[in-house]
Amino acid sequence: MKPINKYILVSKIDEEVKTSSGLLLSAEDVEGFRYRKAEVIKPGTEVKDINQGDIIYYDKRSGYTMLIDDSPVTVILERDVVVVL
Repeated sequence: MKPINKYILVSKIDEEVKTSSGLLLSAEDVEGFRYRKAEVIKPGTEVKDINQGDIIYYDKRSGYTMLIDDSPVTVILERDVVVVL
């Protein structure tokens, strides 16, 4: 599998969010956040600053999910990435 151009294949990471006071946020609260956390499976052929294995945050309203080898994979554009960790 090889994404082309500015597309990136990512695997969503379900994160448990804890506030600075130690309060755990529910899944509903986390779902309200605008950005999602994911691991880059494979960057496209024209993606320059994002590498395989990077952890990123991207706009949750972008991209689409599909099944590849019975695993859900999300396809997003490079411009939808807001943070690379």
